[in-house]
Amino acid sequence: MRLWPQFGTRRARINRTPSKIVARGTPWGTVMLASLLPGLALIASAPVLPPFGFLVFISWRQLRPGLLPIWAGLPLGIFDDLFSGQPFGSAVLLFSAAAIALDMIEARLPWRNFLTEWLVAIGLIIVYTALGLALANLDGAATPLRVTWPQIVISILAYPLVGRFVALADRFRLTPFLEIR
Repeated sequence: MRLWPQFGTRRARINRTPSKIVARGTPWGTVMLASLLPGLALIASAPVLPPFGFLVFISWRQLRPGLLPIWAGLPLGIFDDLFSGQPFGSAVLLFSAAAIALDMIEARLPWRNFLTEWLVAIGLIIVYTALGLALANLDGAATPLRVTWPQIVISILAYPLVGRFVALADRFRLTPFLEIR
């Protein structure tokens, strides 16, 4: 006879479901928080830190393709533009173009592995950085492309870590909480 039956057995979690607010708000909040990170950590004369907001955005789109709607690039890009220092509208354009490209890739390759997703992310990171520089140069900057190579390399190497962070955030997003009615 066991005196304490709760030890050693897993109790059922009755009346616990994922919170709808947490489930819907976590992807948006993590992208916005990541958009704030490059401006908080370091002030440099050349781009060194990766565009964390964009990396988290494409990580969410690759991990859970239907979670963020296709139009999510507009508000998230506006938020990123407010804090990135890029010309206003550049992140809106590039986030939206990346969302459309990821939707097209999802339609063509529904079954992917880590290498495929990383190669897609590498292509998007290079295009995002190059077009961001081109848009900044149109606005009056005169920066050569070679200045952005450290940022591109660091972004490519940081992407798996960002993907791991997004997976942890997704796990938190689906954590069951006590539902009070």
